[in-house]
Amino acid sequence: MGFPEGFTWGVAAASYQVEGGAYEDGKGLSVWDTFCRRPGAVWQGHTGDVACDHYHRYREDVALMKELGVRAYRLSISWPRVLPDGTGRVNPKGLGFYERLVDELRGAGIEPWVTLFHWDYPEALFRRGGWLNPESPEWFAGYARVMTEALSDRVTHWMTLNEPQVFIELGHRTGAHAPGIRLTMGEVLQASHNVMLAHGKAVQEIRAASRSESRVGFAPAAGPAMPATEGEADVAAARAALFAVNQPTAFNHAWWMDPVLLGSYPEDGLEFFGDDVPRVAEGDMETICQPLDFFGANIYNGYRVRAGEDGRPEAVPLPVGYPMTTQGDWPITPECLYWGPRFYYERYGVPIVITENGHQNPDFVMLDGEVHDPQRIDYLHRHLLELGRAVEDGVDVRGYLQWTFMDNFEWAYGYRIRVGLVYTDFPTQRRVPKDSAYWYRDVIASNGAALSFE
Repeated sequence: MGFPEGFTWGVAAASYQVEGGAYEDGKGLSVWDTFCRRPGAVWQGHTGDVACDHYHRYREDVALMKELGVRAYRLSISWPRVLPDGTGRVNPKGLGFYERLVDELRGAGIEPWVTLFHWDYPEALFRRGGWLNPESPEWFAGYARVMTEALSDRVTHWMTLNEPQVFIELGHRTGAHAPGIRLTMGEVLQASHNVMLAHGKAVQEIRAASRSESRVGFAPAAGPAMPATEGEADVAAARAALFAVNQPTAFNHAWWMDPVLLGSYPEDGLEFFGDDVPRVAEGDMETICQPLDFFGANIYNGYRVRAGEDGRPEAVPLPVGYPMTTQGDWPITPECLYWGPRFYYERYGVPIVITENGHQNPDFVMLDGEVHDPQRIDYLHRHLLELGRAVEDGVDVRGYLQWTFMDNFEWAYGYRIRVGLVYTDFPTQRRVPKDSAYWYRDVIASNGAALSFE
């Protein structure tokens, strides 16, 4: 068992979580810059002002990626660093940073995979209504064109949006993330519709303005339902549960994925949301449903489902003492990297790239000066075995981008949670590769053959 020739092995990160330089060189404010100033919003009042100082240390970081054998780096662009007001004037120093970063990556033999939006929305545009403003899709499309014109001679892999379910649900419905507001369900769904229009328009701009053959996708949150057994009834129940829209939340799959990949909202969602369904103008669904080259799936865990007596999906509770991540209380369910890609590929028929997958662990530098993280190695190993099984069963999986390269600012958790392959000593900004970094280097070098599939 193994991975196909040309399989992409890499790491992922996001601008606000690593860059720092929050108030330098003409960068505009993002909603996370302002949210972090809100008392109690982020653990211990942490901010991304400095983060990993990647803005100044990117050469060091790229050199370390190269040393660890990384083949691809999924980065995101800070929209307000390039367009301080969100639209209009381009900040040459901000744009220049990404040009230098991309050049550094390519010089090191590392392919840049660029995400246009990973949550750091321009504060200036939020004050104009943000994603509720009907002009917001055009704002995003204009930004996409700026980045495509600047980088598409050197960047061939693009993602429009990262986890729209999360930044809408936590940012706009519960208020737990930036911008920290609480909209009605109808407003949440209208904002969601505008986000999907923004995606579609951005894909059109990338296709139209690209100076090289571009491969375009998006990266929704994709924690799947998994069958309690591999019996036919349980598999059918898990598939049905995964794509059902029957809860008053933005945390769902088909409501976001069906319009983007199939061109229509799911019927059960339209019925469930009723009067809260967003306004859909003529041509909207055609704009949203642009041809994509890959489906970027961010998968960390899943939930188990069985067929009830009537065949309907029934949640299976975790047994007492079930293994969990040590800091985030997420269950460790490796088979999520089998069933997620399988179910998504069955429904949508688009090649899969795992754009995020990783483990939260209470890492620290030990007496010998090293960071030993066997739990992360075990987590990654188990998940990659399941991904390999999906490949063996015919799922077209093109790559795996581990989250994350180095410990960073983990949103409302601040710096409490460590998810990186590389330990970041935040007071000194010293980087220490963990045992998992060297383990992953061997996996990459062998194209997955170093994994034990027994």
